[in-house]
Amino acid sequence: MTDLAERVTELEIKLGFAEDMIDTLNQSVFRQQEQIDLLQRQLTEMHRRMRESEAVESRDPGEELPPHY
Repeated sequence: MTDLAERVTELEIKLGFAEDMIDTLNQSVFRQQEQIDLLQRQLTEMHRRMRESEAVESRDPGEELPPHY
């Protein structure tokens, strides 16, 4: 029975390490998803601003005053 007890103990140790690794990986994936979400929001905002600036820039330049006025 000693051999069986040693094998069970070894498996419990390995399981403990595996659970710790899974927790660490889950935390990493969570942080990465938060970063991805933030980057997507920023990209959406930049895209919106770019479309707005294109709409402003599409005006006739002849209607605008030169910068020195």
